[in-house]
Amino acid sequence: MKTQEMRSRITSGGLDRAFDYLYSEKAPLQRERYEAAVGEFEKLFGAGREVGLFSAPGRTEVGGNHTDHQQGRVLAAGVNLDVIAVAGRNDDNVIRIQSAGFPMDTIDLSDVSVRECEKNTAASLIRGVAAKFAALGYRIGGFDAYTTSSVLKGSGLSSSAAFETIVGTMLNCLYAGGAATPVQIAQIGQYAENAYFGKPSGLMDQMGCSVGGFITIDFQNPEKPIVEKVDFDFAHSGYKLCVVDTGGNHADLTGDYAAAPVEMRAVAEALGGKVLRDVAPETFYAALPALRGKCTDRALLRAFHFYADNDRVPRQVAALRAGDFEEFKRLVIESGRSSFMYLQNVYTCKNPDEQGLSLALAMSEHLLAGRGAWRVHGGGFAGTIQAFVPEDLLDGYKAAMEAVFGANHCHVLSIRPVGGVDLCAL
Repeated sequence: MKTQEMRSRITSGGLDRAFDYLYSEKAPLQRERYEAAVGEFEKLFGAGREVGLFSAPGRTEVGGNHTDHQQGRVLAAGVNLDVIAVAGRNDDNVIRIQSAGFPMDTIDLSDVSVRECEKNTAASLIRGVAAKFAALGYRIGGFDAYTTSSVLKGSGLSSSAAFETIVGTMLNCLYAGGAATPVQIAQIGQYAENAYFGKPSGLMDQMGCSVGGFITIDFQNPEKPIVEKVDFDFAHSGYKLCVVDTGGNHADLTGDYAAAPVEMRAVAEALGGKVLRDVAPETFYAALPALRGKCTDRALLRAFHFYADNDRVPRQVAALRAGDFEEFKRLVIESGRSSFMYLQNVYTCKNPDEQGLSLALAMSEHLLAGRGAWRVHGGGFAGTIQAFVPEDLLDGYKAAMEAVFGANHCHVLSIRPVGGVDLCAL
């Protein structure tokens, strides 16, 4: 569809059903947002181009904190904040992506090898996604795209994984004929982040963004993770999902994130495994006297967290499927306390004076004790917490958190039913 036709379809309400499906209460904002994105594409790349509209959500981690990189279990969900893109094919064998607020990234597909100078940049993610698509035998080619995101960077909602997912979704729809599955697109995104961007992330972020909905994932076989939808009517639970952005700086935290999987693997290797999922928990507990001389105390504590949180995920899933939200909340709080005490990812030892997450957790316990649930959200060390807030307490909770952390820092979210999509195909 040409850009002029796409703008007309948006303004006439032709995509309103898709907007309702993806965005829930945020649907009324989308006509203007998408029309503006098409306009920006035309300014950059010319009017009259054949284009598609694409979207990839952020994700919220609900259970299993830092378990995915040890081939453990997680519970996650796509949310109704997303990256959107207007994209059209070109004949230049070049990918050009202009993300709002950033310089344009230009990737020549004649060379998709790793470039050290691109580490920690969006360009590395685009190149890495394209390289893996080609390596898997999928057709790739050049395209021009304009993207804009409501998944705030550093929000703990996985802005980078959402970006990887939308790049993969565009390549899949524009060139691969939709042959790559959502699970494959997630794996491709993880590969790009690990091998090209230089961050040793697990697969949970990408899977939550690419698959969408409430999902539980077992990564015991990382090549064939078991992904299951979890049917739970959260919209009628009487609770709201809040993600509170404490405003912490993620810029110098790569070492903190990287240390968690490295230390957990060190414990596994001391017991003859590659990751902790290879080692039975009873083997770990029995070996503690010998392990303390081989591994650091923090590594051992992080192993304690892994085994406990890995066991909690199926119990959380069972509670949701049984409609037992009280048990689910209890397990959320239990998981959060394990993250604070044993995983130790609520603040960085490099800057102990800055503890926004700790403060937000303390406030949540004070405001919600006996009613709601709260935990660190995502990778931790800075950024966001997650809270399940009774609807009758929502206004007071939001006001109290934003009085401390700033206006619009408490995000009230919905669970999105699908991951990366071509809107015109919905």
